[in-house]
Amino acid sequence: MNDTFNTSDLAGQVASLQRQVTTLLLALIVVSGTLVAYLGYESFHMGKDIRVVETQVIQPYKQKEPAIEKFITELAAYGQTHPDFRPILAKYGITKLPVKK
Repeated sequence: MNDTFNTSDLAGQVASLQRQVTTLLLALIVVSGTLVAYLGYESFHMGKDIRVVETQVIQPYKQKEPAIEKFITELAAYGQTHPDFRPILAKYGITKLPVKK
C-alpha cells in the first residue's frame, strides 16, 4: 500500500471544490437574474411597441378596408368587361370578385 496518501491535502481539495461550486452557483444566480430582468424589460417595451403599431397601422387599415374591398370589386368587374386589363389583374392576384363577409 501507498502510505503517501495525505488526508489533510484531500480535505483541502474538497473544501476548495466546495468553494468553487458555491461561487459558480452564485454567479449562475446573478447571471440568470440579470437575464430575467432584461427579458422582462424588453417584453414591457415590446408590448408598448405593439400597441403603437396597432393604433398607427392596423386600426386605420380596418377603417379603410371597406373602401379597399369596393375598389377591388370594381377592378374585377372592369377586368371582366375589358379583356386587355385581365393580365394586369392576374399579375396582382385579382382574378375574381372578392367574397362579401
